[in-house]
Amino acid sequence: MARKPTDELGRLSETDDLRAEDVTDFEAVRGQLFGVAYRILGSVGDAEDVVQEAWVRWQRADRRVIRNPAAFLTTTVTRLAISAATSARARRETYVGPWLPEPVDTTADPTLGAERAEALDLAVLMLLEKLPPTERAAYVLREAFDYSHRRIAEVLETSEVNARQLVTRARKHLASERSATVDRSEHRRLVEAFLAASRRGDLASLERLLAADVVARSDGGGRVHASRKDLVGAARVTTLLDNVFRKYWHASTIRAVEVNGATGLLVAAPDGTPEALIALDASERGIERLLLVLNPDKLGQFAELAASPPG
Repeated sequence: MARKPTDELGRLSETDDLRAEDVTDFEAVRGQLFGVAYRILGSVGDAEDVVQEAWVRWQRADRRVIRNPAAFLTTTVTRLAISAATSARARRETYVGPWLPEPVDTTADPTLGAERAEALDLAVLMLLEKLPPTERAAYVLREAFDYSHRRIAEVLETSEVNARQLVTRARKHLASERSATVDRSEHRRLVEAFLAASRRGDLASLERLLAADVVARSDGGGRVHASRKDLVGAARVTTLLDNVFRKYWHASTIRAVEVNGATGLLVAAPDGTPEALIALDASERGIERLLLVLNPDKLGQFAELAASPPG
């Protein structure tokens, strides 16, 4: 979850003309603000920075004339996130190996501040990264927060017609890149079957769970050993899994966890350090994408869980 700025709020309110209700207004929508920023940026740290900057701007604003604090703050965060996404894209051009969004533990809040869980799945966030930031923001506001096209137009300072086009283009992009997904119960069944086969070292069962053209993406960020390119095909992905489980995770603990609103797998070293977060993107054909987040910088959300005894 987003870092709570409670201490920072308290410290600043001592020297600022903030009223108690101003702090309450911000806190009431802070979860939604983080949810918007995170979906656009795919990074917990970047999203927290955006929310903190929105807090600073909230203090500086003439709050007496703001009739709808939630609308003002969501607009502020969306525009800040669009700007941050442009900078992040430049940074990711030098990222070592394939990039994946930073996963989040959604046990307490499966929708992460949104009215709906859309645009939270790791595979969706990965695909949204390919879109222009404004198009990405329009999709997030529409699909996750149920904003009208008119309201999206106001936030993005464009016409309602263009806002509708932005959302439509984003939807078409996702539809062209991703097959229709299975429901939550079937997804969990596939995760559990994958986990059971992995524990047994049953490669034949693992391969049967995979779509013929499955894609495996490993994000090590240059911090740990990881494939520098996507692997395609059930046979190649099964070989990758065999290699990883035998060489690197033979003494590790693997458990099912809630990640980005769905069931994923957390791999923990014997000393309780999180080694990987595995997310499965599945359709009726089986597991279409295997996303392995290996970069230690992206596993902080799961450090406490990894260190705890398996349930």
